[in-house]
Amino acid sequence: MAPRGSGSKKWTAVDNYFATLLAPEDTVLHATLEANSAAGLPAIDVSPLQGKFLQILVQMTHARRILEIGTLGGYSTIWMARALPPDGCIVTLEYNPAHAEVARANLLRAGLFDRVDLRIGRALDLLPTLAGPDTTPFDLVFIDADKRSNPEYLEWAVRLSRPGTVIAVDNVVRNGSIVQEKSKDQDVIGIRRMAEQMAAHPCLSATVLQTVGDKGYDGIALAVVLP
Repeated sequence: MAPRGSGSKKWTAVDNYFATLLAPEDTVLHATLEANSAAGLPAIDVSPLQGKFLQILVQMTHARRILEIGTLGGYSTIWMARALPPDGCIVTLEYNPAHAEVARANLLRAGLFDRVDLRIGRALDLLPTLAGPDTTPFDLVFIDADKRSNPEYLEWAVRLSRPGTVIAVDNVVRNGSIVQEKSKDQDVIGIRRMAEQMAAHPCLSATVLQTVGDKGYDGIALAVVLP
């Protein structure tokens, strides 16, 4: 996951132009990034335009239940939670307890913590707890955690979904390193395995959009669960 400011000056300028018009950061979002920085969290949050993209996905799918794998400081969580109805909920999973505490404070400041179920621990340990017989499927799943585990995250995303659920996976291009077939990078290996799963899965229709911007050259995978 590339940090902010890693893109070319032109890409960043274009991002800033459109973000100023379409995805302006308010005081709450600014305070969230400042709190993340003060706590020493890596500056790998989604960009404002990417946050707005996630928000639009919530609006397009009329999502009431969202699963987010990888909370960090809650910046993307805030973007999505703002589009939920009052009785909607985001279940967000964060491995690092210190990061989770920063996210909790950010969500409380944003007035959105009542819509968020923040769970702390290893995602692959937490996901089975969401799979009870009476569990309501998720309408939207956003995967933005350790990339080597993406194949397992995708399997759980499908299992916890319904026909029509949208699954978004961030950082799948990795400055083009994804095409290195013999890469020893476990993140690249994990993303390639996930892409192969998406291609072969009978209940998924998927694509990848390459992106450039303030965070450099990357991309996002999008899939929809078919009937």
